[in-house]
Amino acid sequence: MDAPNGKEMLVFYDGECPFCSAYVRLLRLREAVGRVELIDARSDDVRVGALKDAGVDLNAGMAVRYGGTLYHGADAMRILSVLSADGGILRAVMKSPRRAKVVYPFLRAGRGLVLRLLGRKPIR
Repeated sequence: MDAPNGKEMLVFYDGECPFCSAYVRLLRLREAVGRVELIDARSDDVRVGALKDAGVDLNAGMAVRYGGTLYHGADAMRILSVLSADGGILRAVMKSPRRAKVVYPFLRAGRGLVLRLLGRKPIR
């Protein structure tokens, strides 16, 4: 399916993180955006390698490429929230740039703690 606006969205997320995986499945982006590709940041996809080569730390947050712009961390979650047709309370919180910048470090810390408790290593 082609995007109605001619744009494609790539979402790079941690496939071993239960929160990240649930969040990207929860979002109803295709209704608003059209073509959305979910890419596990732990995969050997060449686009993941290109992000890492460009200095994007995928342990510090998910990344979204949309409309020729790369969003990372709080900005990535914010663009997902703005464009999503659903997402509940997290969507409402993350739609605000100010709230996203305040809340995101806590979400990232929680992710790190859960990954450590589950015995999962950081993304290489």
